[in-house]
Formats: sequence, structure tokens, C-alpha cells
Amino acid sequence: MLRPLLKWAGGKRWLVSFLIGTLPVKWAHYYEPFAGAAALLVEMWNRRLLGGATISDTNEELVNLYVVVRDCPQELVSALKQLPFGNDPKSYYAARDRFNEIRGGPAKVERAALLIYLNRHCYNGLWRVNAKGEFNVPFGRYNRPSMPSEEDVFGFHALLRNVRILNVDFEEAVKDVSKGDLVYLDPPYQPASETASFTDYTPEGFTKQDQVRLAKVFRELDERGAYLILSNSDTELVRSLYEGYYVETVEANRAINSKTERRRGAREIIVTNYEVEKRRRAKLNSGWGIL
Repeated sequence: MLRPLLKWAGGKRWLVSFLIGTLPVKWAHYYEPFAGAAALLVEMWNRRLLGGATISDTNEELVNLYVVVRDCPQELVSALKQLPFGNDPKSYYAARDRFNEIRGGPAKVERAALLIYLNRHCYNGLWRVNAKGEFNVPFGRYNRPSMPSEEDVFGFHALLRNVRILNVDFEEAVKDVSKGDLVYLDPPYQPASETASFTDYTPEGFTKQDQVRLAKVFRELDERGAYLILSNSDTELVRSLYEGYYVETVEANRAINSKTERRRGAREIIVTNYEVEKRRRAKLNSGWGIL
């Protein structure tokens, strides 16, 4: 069973069985404009449900990692083995400085290897940048953080061999979507409160206006005849934006808060533009512990 290469705040590993049960019976091409750790893509691959696919993300370093895994996995494996950094604050901050020094540059394999190292050793697997675009998440202080094995890298390489990988805005990523295609939209979530905001995924963030624009794109894709699935936080704004579509509520266990006692479940919603076949969902999710 293949697993995502990265830990990712807001990742959907906990929700993939529910999402698998939400898929239509068949579709043409699969699109995922907010790739992140690509948990649903991985699960579709594991279940042999993945055909042609296009993934995209505005995070340049994340996209670079996926392109390196797809195009030169052996070079990445070698770079990971040669990383001189250990599991201590001095090593971590030296790696972070090096990463910020070369980000966006031609050293694509080194950037990819450093991203994996930082992701596995930083606090909660967060990706956060400052106004300059510099990665600024602190050291995580884990006893035994794991790194992906050679088999993990080559397994992900096999998945990505026939996947188109883009580094564009979500609206651009879905411009070729046609009738019968499947699109999964998992944007940075609309904050449930003023203090819950976490939008520093890119220097520009993901704003309320972006949420409104996404809802407009959702309706345009619906008019084209695509199958659509969207996940987001359960807020009044989000529900109003997708009024008229099918909405299901799920309980999430988010672990971003620094205080363990505050890491309680939160309500999220899954929006589709088609009615999910309940019997098929139950069959697909059998044994996966979600329903």
C-alpha cells in the first residue's frame, strides 16, 4: 500500500475512505487542483481506480518535489541518503537556511530532498512561509522522525509516471475539464473563527475572495458536466456558497493547535454536484473504519 510522501497539515489521509465512497461510478480524467500530500490520489492508485490524472498546486516547492519523483527518482533517493542533517535543532535550522537559500532555483533534486527532510522534522508537518516566501516552521522535536525509503520513492514514481503536474492557480488547472471528468477540490479551508485562520500556505494566502472565486469555478464546471467533489470547513460562508448542491457533514480531528487539549474534532463538509450512491459507498468503505 502506497502512502503519501509528506505529512501535511490539512491532509486527507483520515478522510480518504469516505471520499472513495463518494466517487462516481465512472469518470474520464481526474483533476486535483489543490494537490497537497495527494492522499486521495494515492488511495485511488492503491485501489486501482486511477486512470489519467492532472494535479496542480501553487506551492512551487511541492510541485518541484513531485516532478523530481516522477522524472528522476534515483537522483532523489541518492540525495536523501547524502543529506548531512540529523534530528537536532542545529541540523534542522541549517537545513532550513539552505532550503530558503536555494528555493525556486535550479538545484531541483536538492530542493526536493530538503523539503522531505524539513517536512518530516518540522512542527506538525506544517508548511508556512513569511512575506518573503521563506519557510519558517520551527523544529518539531520528534524522537524518531521517519524518512521515506527507496521503495516509497519508487512507488510514488510509479504513480506519477502518467500524471500531468502543474504549478498554477486552481482556475487555470481546471481550464481543460470536460463533461465526464472528475474534479476534487480541497482548498485551504475557510477559517471557522477569527482566531482559527491559517492561510500562510503561500505569501498571498487564500482569502475569502478566493473562496468566492472557487465557488464560481465549481458552478462553471458543473455546467460543463463534470463530476465535482469539494471538501471545506463547515461555516456559514461555505454553506452559502454551495447552496443547492449535495452536502454531507463529517467530523475531523485536526491536530494543528499547539495545545493538545484543544485538538478537538471539527465539522467539515463534503459537497458534490451529484447524489452519492449509498450502497456503493458502503461496499467501497467496507473494512476501512469510516462508516
